[in-house]
Amino acid sequence: MNTIENIDENPNQELLTQPPTQTQNQTQSHSRRPRGFAATAAAAAAAAAANNNSNSNNNNASSGKGKKEREKEKERTKLRERHRRAITSRMLAGLRQYGNFPLPARADMNDVLAALAREAGWTVEPDGTTYRLSNQSQSHHHLHQQMAAAAATTTAAFPVRSVESPLSVKNCSVKASVECQPSVLRIDESLSPASFDSVVIPERDSRGGEFNASTSPINNSVECLEADQLIQDVRAGEHEDDFTGTPYIPVYVMLANHVINNFCQLVDPELIRQEISHMKALNVDGVIVNCWWGIVEGWNPQKYAWSGYRELFNIIREFNLKVQVVMAFHEYGANDSGDAWISLPQWVMEIGKGNQDIFFTDREGRRNTECLSWGVDKERVLNGRTGIEVYFDFMRSFRTEFDDLFVAGLICAVEIGLGPSGELKYPSLSERMGWRYPGIGEFQCYDRYLQQSLRKAAKLRGHSFWARGPDNAGQYNSLPHETGFFCERGDYDSYYGRFFLNWYAQTLIDHADNVLSLASLAFEETKIIVKVCMELS
Repeated sequence: MNTIENIDENPNQELLTQPPTQTQNQTQSHSRRPRGFAATAAAAAAAAAANNNSNSNNNNASSGKGKKEREKEKERTKLRERHRRAITSRMLAGLRQYGNFPLPARADMNDVLAALAREAGWTVEPDGTTYRLSNQSQSHHHLHQQMAAAAATTTAAFPVRSVESPLSVKNCSVKASVECQPSVLRIDESLSPASFDSVVIPERDSRGGEFNASTSPINNSVECLEADQLIQDVRAGEHEDDFTGTPYIPVYVMLANHVINNFCQLVDPELIRQEISHMKALNVDGVIVNCWWGIVEGWNPQKYAWSGYRELFNIIREFNLKVQVVMAFHEYGANDSGDAWISLPQWVMEIGKGNQDIFFTDREGRRNTECLSWGVDKERVLNGRTGIEVYFDFMRSFRTEFDDLFVAGLICAVEIGLGPSGELKYPSLSERMGWRYPGIGEFQCYDRYLQQSLRKAAKLRGHSFWARGPDNAGQYNSLPHETGFFCERGDYDSYYGRFFLNWYAQTLIDHADNVLSLASLAFEETKIIVKVCMELS
């Protein structure tokens, strides 16, 4: 009874005393917390898993961002390439249309560079080798190309006897092709073709023009070759004015300027005849005669008086001397000197009284009447003619008047005056303006026409405020370090300074190009001479 009562009072006692089931064991095992080393390992594993998840997310994000940047860069590269191709296409079209360059349909910049180099007188070979040839070395290089064309699989160096010639010859070693076919020598590529006066070639067959391989010493031995077998002079035919290697130098004597007066009359024919006779006794080759624009066309435009020069040339012809003529478009002498005074034509000076801008002008506005300003080269301010037309008409009149002397060879050369004293220069160092050595002089670009040219150049450059001359370039007798323009690190090296100096120098070059292009038309095959003076300003 007691037992039954105890059971009734504790109905769950049997369950508590029974062993746990499998489900209960699993529940307890999952809820149990690790301890000791197990706890540490579990924490590390959890942290690693979290880091892996974070890195994976970050990598995915950065990968997507990098891919977008790469795509954008590709697009930018494509745009740049399209822009470059468009510019190249326009350049090629311009060269074909305006420069008559025979560029291929799919030309690249290599083709353009080669065409420009050939236009400038350079030689460009198919492999890109580029060089310039002088007149004397063209034949050398032609033979050099033929020799170098025979490539040798086996080369042998052997000495060659040095041979003296009128020009310099250098001792060198020559590489020869050792083949069973007709042999051609190959010159060492390190030597310039211009350094060879004579070229070593193999012996020719006496029965024809072909090279004989069996008799050539190249194929038989590497001993010294006989000079009489191997040296052939390949120099071009000597011109009559080429005196290289000879002791002879032609001598020309300039006649005095006062032999012709301002009315184009020969002052003293007998005295001139005596002087020329004396020159002939000294074995001179000829005389130099100044033909003054201010005398021949001195009084009226396009009215040329050549009578005095005709008489002078006839006397020179009697003594069988040659003449070099100077087309003198500048003035000569000074008003206060005892020498002859030859000004520009009187009708030009009359125009200058009403329009002083036809003369060179400095910063202070002082005019220089030594010659016409290059600003009027293409301005119709000389009774309806430009400066270039006036020069050309004068040269053409001379060529027509003395055609018989050109045909007979009496007049062998013509010198073209291009500026003050007949030289290609600005009148920057003018003594009449007070210049003394070693002054730097002054810029001569302040007449109306050169100022117009400067404004146009500045506008095209996109800097209209550059249309001015430098205001810190000093005076005629200043020294470079005394000025802000020419001193070390001065304004000459600034963007404006380089622009101005380029324009100033280009104006000088354009004047020479314009005058000489017409001189070549007027005098055709006659030798033309110019004087170039190098000065800074």
